[in-house]
Amino acid sequence: MDEVRVAAIASLTPLEELGLDPFLVDTRGQHELCETWAAGRGYVVTRQLLFYGLRPDHLGLWTDVDAGLVDVFVAANDRVLARALTSVPEFSAECERRGVRLETAGLDEPAYDAAKKAHIHRRLSMPTAGYDGC
Repeated sequence: MDEVRVAAIASLTPLEELGLDPFLVDTRGQHELCETWAAGRGYVVTRQLLFYGLRPDHLGLWTDVDAGLVDVFVAANDRVLARALTSVPEFSAECERRGVRLETAGLDEPAYDAAKKAHIHRRLSMPTAGYDGC
């Protein structure tokens, strides 16, 4: 069997929501859970997608699928999908119609203490100042 190619979906949630739901703001954390999920199945993440309220029929979702470059979409959990897309049921139906699986990683979210939130805040609020997030 050929390599299963995964597009990892993360939600682009405004930085202002860091205190309310840090995981939805932490796109790196979301993608890391997707990477862990894929690696555990012997799959490879070939695309990291970042959306906020995207329509399920948006061309950006389907270009790689149509080109045969993506076999599975995965998001860290249902909250991420609900934030990334305007309609999860419509997206799910479109995935089924196109023969592409839609999965959620279902792994435990990382814990967020004050230091980790501050790190995320610095990384997201200073990208043009040369801060690389390390």
